[in-house]
Formats: sequence, structure tokens, C-alpha cells
Amino acid sequence: MTVQLIYQDLTKGKKLDILLIYQFQMEGLQMWRGVFPAVTTKFKTDGELDHAEMERCFGLQMEAGVDGIIVCGSLGEAMTLEPSEKIEILKLARSVAGGKPVLMTICESATRRAGSRARDAAAAGADGFMVLPGVPYKSAPHETLMHLRAVAEAGDRPVMVYNNPVAYGVDVTLDMFEELAGDKRFVAMKESTDDIRRITDVFSRFGDRFDVFTGVDNLAMESLVMGAHGWVAGLVVAFPKETVAIHRLVLAGRLDEAREIYRWFRPLLDLDVSTNLVQNIKLAEAIAIKSNDRVRGPRMPLQGAERARVSGIVEKALASRPTLPLDLPASAAA
Repeated sequence: MTVQLIYQDLTKGKKLDILLIYQFQMEGLQMWRGVFPAVTTKFKTDGELDHAEMERCFGLQMEAGVDGIIVCGSLGEAMTLEPSEKIEILKLARSVAGGKPVLMTICESATRRAGSRARDAAAAGADGFMVLPGVPYKSAPHETLMHLRAVAEAGDRPVMVYNNPVAYGVDVTLDMFEELAGDKRFVAMKESTDDIRRITDVFSRFGDRFDVFTGVDNLAMESLVMGAHGWVAGLVVAFPKETVAIHRLVLAGRLDEAREIYRWFRPLLDLDVSTNLVQNIKLAEAIAIKSNDRVRGPRMPLQGAERARVSGIVEKALASRPTLPLDLPASAAA
């Protein structure tokens, strides 16, 4: 829960915005819940940002009922973006989000630079951050903790720690989260391990101290059934309504209905677990929501047999798209 107060500083004659973050754990109120798409970044044919197409695509997410947006992550091709472009994307997402949280991904190899990016994003209105360790360096636990704390201190906004040891070789372990638990800015974790047991281990150790998000599309329902509060999703950018439906049905205990959609969705979700996840998902967007699959180098759009394979998966899914329940439960984040 966030409360924003604006007051007049009579000594300096300036209006200051103070963002106060409260976590009422005793009352069961949490910071973030639900489906948070890790959105793609759209480019024009000349490689510049396509603001109009991003606005349209972000709007489709909001219309489907997602609960927040995460910009400039790995799916958003963060490593190809200039700092100023990231701020442009953040501001655009905020203009579309209707007051729902917009998180900036902080993924920098240097702690000092990560802190600077967090400060800039906070000044531009980010509601929080999804923070990675200082990849590609495989930091020791004490180094990882230093990096995470420095970013949280610099940005002074709520933080979701992105834990993906499979991709980045650094595991933010439960012992490390124990050390972070005393800092209220660390409110959530995105668990992208391939071990479904981690979800239960987190709750057994921390209860509801952290909001737990699953970050692996083809482990999402399994994680939600085991208690995860939310889903940082990839294929949601092409299939937002189905993603939202699965999350809400699971939380409402309507598992048979959720399972039917999830089984249909599974071949698509597998496209997220790939070296070519960006190209895969952008091609799915091109087919499913009439967007495009333009990427920035060194990536190139899929070609030949691989393009045909991925296109076939998407086309088959569209041809057998399930009818979603008309009585979907309300969002848990409402």
C-alpha cells in the first residue's frame, strides 16, 4: 500500500513529494499481488522506440486486467536501451497504467551505475524496482547483498528481488532473504528457479513477509497452486486474458477451469524458456495481437525453420483458443 503526501516546504518554497511505504503485515495487507507482465519494447523500422505501439500494447494489458507492469527487463531488451530510453518507456507505461504499479527493472553490472539508474527511475515516477544481482559477474552472497541494498537505498522505493540462478548463476538463497527481511523496502521476490519446492520453502520460513511471484511461465500454475501471490509473466504480452484468467481462477480455488486453460497454454509458455525468448514472444505478439517482431541487434527476428516452428505453435493455439469463464473472480490486488 502506498500513500503519497504533498506538503509545502515553507523554508524553501518548494513542494516536495514524499512516498511513504507501509506494509501492514499484521492486517494481511501486501504491496504487490497478481499478474505483472514483463512487457516487450517496441521499435520502429529505423530502430527507434515506437511509442505509439507500446502505448497500444500496454493498453491491451490493462484492458485484460493485469495488476501492474514491469518495464525494461530481459524481455524488454534492457541491455540494448539507453538510460534516457528507459525513462521514456517508464513514463509511457505510467501514463497507461491507470494508477497500477509500474516497476523499473534495474539490471546493471556495476553497483554504482545501478544506484544511479534507480535514482533516475524514482525521480521519473517508478513505483518500485525489480532488481537483479550485478550480472554477468557471479557475485558471492555478501557481494550480492551489498548490491541489492545499495540499489534499494539509492532508489528508496519498494523492491522485488529477481532471483534467477539458472540464467545468471547467482542464487539469492533463503539465508540471504533472511538478511534482507529487516529492510521494509524489500517487499517481494520473483522466483525463477526451476525447483518448485522453493515456493513452499519460502512460505515455511517467512510466512507472508514477502510477496512471492513466480517468474517461469511454464511453472506458473504449479507455483500459484503452492501459494505464490503473483506471476511475472512473459507470454501475457500476446495472451493477456488467458494469463489473467489462470491466475484468478487458481486463487479462487477453481483449479479444474484453470488447469484446462493452462494445458492449452503450455506449448506457448515453453517459448519463454529459451535463449530466443525475446524473438519467440515478439513473434507471438506479431501473430496474436497484430504487433511486430522487430528487435535490436545483436538479436535478429527468427528465420527459416525456427520461425516456422514458433509460428506453428502460436497458430495452433489460436485455432484452439479456449472460451474463458464469464464470471472470473476479481483481482486479488483490487
